[in-house]
Amino acid sequence: MFNSISGRLSEKRADSICIDTGGVEWELAVPARSVDDFGALEGEAKAYAWLHHYEDGMRLFGFPSREERTVFLELMKVEGIGPKQALRVLSGIRPEALDAALEVDDLAALQRIPGVGPKLAQKMLLALKGKLVLRPAEGGASSGAAAGEWADLVRAFADMGFERKRVERAVKELAPQVPAGPERERELFRRVLLELSAGA
Repeated sequence: MFNSISGRLSEKRADSICIDTGGVEWELAVPARSVDDFGALEGEAKAYAWLHHYEDGMRLFGFPSREERTVFLELMKVEGIGPKQALRVLSGIRPEALDAALEVDDLAALQRIPGVGPKLAQKMLLALKGKLVLRPAEGGASSGAAAGEWADLVRAFADMGFERKRVERAVKELAPQVPAGPERERELFRRVLLELSAGA
């Protein structure tokens, strides 16, 4: 079936995009937070796809990375989460931020995601903790305030609802304490999340 669709990014909406592959224009539902990750209009874009076939029709979902699609599929294994709700979750939090919140049992962070209440947050924690093996985020646009080595990490915390200045201070203080290595960013994410949650 579909793995990915590549072509000209012909349209961007609040929670969907259109990709023209030359004679066929595909409409894909995407996480609202990820719309800009597909690049500029009229440029080349690639979406990792998943086709939802239901009784009355079909709908195509798209994601800017394989990892984000994997998280989407894992979310649908949680009782009470279907495709629309999984997309809504990913519209409210980046995959790496979701993974970090799960790893430290941060139910408060999960409940800040639109549409996620206490019961669903608990179900997500029980079903997904340790299941989302993600690489640190790469690429993406960095804001001026968060420019530098840890821009993506700061952005992920901002997506979780934390104040950006608090995040930047915590990252600056804790980064020198984390040993170098392939897991450095993940470990720093964990420590910063604990620091911010404790001070909430």
